[in-house]
Amino acid sequence: MVEPKGKLAGYWITTGLLAFVLLSGGLADVVHEGGTLEVVTKLGYPEYLLTILGTWKVLGAIALVAPRFPRLKEWAYAGAFFEMTGAAASHAARGDYGPGAFHILVPLTLAILVVASWALRPQSRTLVLSS
Repeated sequence: MVEPKGKLAGYWITTGLLAFVLLSGGLADVVHEGGTLEVVTKLGYPEYLLTILGTWKVLGAIALVAPRFPRLKEWAYAGAFFEMTGAAASHAARGDYGPGAFHILVPLTLAILVVASWALRPQSRTLVLSS
């Protein structure tokens, strides 16, 4: 089946943005750059969590843009969604809303980006279950 060009463009735009966010955020986490250490300790998490999450974010970004491996892509989407919603929930639980609820709205917006990328996937990138 041929995918509509608009849907395919939407997929690559959302997936490209998502991969960029995961890759850049993951690298920042791994090397503890950009205030990531301050944020994670402010939320009450141990420092080593940055290295774990950062590594998974980098691998998830690669999985999303790599050809084939639809099951791995499903895991990457799930992990990204859990990470984004977990970040929003962590900030909300600690009362760390930021200006204009920035620390809650940005991760939730990124979670929507995850869902959009997943929903716009072309058939060749979906996990087809046989009955």
